[in-house]
Amino acid sequence: MSEKLQKVLARCGVGSRREMETYITNNRVSINGKVAKLGDRIDSTETIRVDGHVIEIRPVADEICRVIMYNKPEGEMCTRKDPQGRPTVYDRLPQLKNSRWIGIGRLDVNTSGLLLFTNDGDLANRLMHPSYEIEREYSVRVFGEVENSHLQNLTKGVELEDGIAKFDKIKADSNQNDESSNRWFTVSLREGKNREVRRLWASQELTVSRLVRTRYADVVLDRRLIQGGWRELPLDELNKLRKKVGLDRELQEFNPVVTKDNAKSRRVEHARIKRAVKKHKIRSTKRK
Repeated sequence: MSEKLQKVLARCGVGSRREMETYITNNRVSINGKVAKLGDRIDSTETIRVDGHVIEIRPVADEICRVIMYNKPEGEMCTRKDPQGRPTVYDRLPQLKNSRWIGIGRLDVNTSGLLLFTNDGDLANRLMHPSYEIEREYSVRVFGEVENSHLQNLTKGVELEDGIAKFDKIKADSNQNDESSNRWFTVSLREGKNREVRRLWASQELTVSRLVRTRYADVVLDRRLIQGGWRELPLDELNKLRKKVGLDRELQEFNPVVTKDNAKSRRVEHARIKRAVKKHKIRSTKRK
């Protein structure tokens, strides 16, 4: 049975389905030596190359889906490489043998908190696709005088440059300092527009002074997880997440992605990242 080319490549962990559609449009994918085009279907007997590299096609039955939770610090970029040499969220992730991690959504450089990564492009695509209306929750510190009219506007909907946007829920933190000019709120929404939370508050002439993502779908950030740390979702959480987006086939097999053998390499990588952060700070100071 044939499948769409971008779906197969996503399942193999090359990237998300949207990324693969872009690759195909840009003539970066070939089938049996011929440039692929959108709409092509394959039955897994063909030789597929991406940027000249042969891709090992994994049957659905052989797929080992993994998801890790990462606690992103402020200052890290959600790109694989940064032209300015700034640290990225991918620097600290464990290595995979036959695929690569795909980020599920992004956070801007000044936002911290929960990021999810998977090696399953189909799962990543569904968790990010607007049709599945996956809820994201944030803890946000707002600078300025927040009035009830502001909260009503933000839950009713406001016009941004890329369309109407709103929060599904807004809840004020019960432990507030009445004398402080900053107030904490918990907000949730089901869209993933660029910098949407910050832009929504800015529409009311209010400034977000700190932003932390605390939940994505039903996955809640583990408060015991240090910034820059990660942990792999156990099998029950993984199957629950898959089921939420219509992937009903339960996974029965599970092996930890990281073993004691590469603990040393993780320590070495962590030291390298600290040096990169320090180097970037020195560069920034010199530019000033």
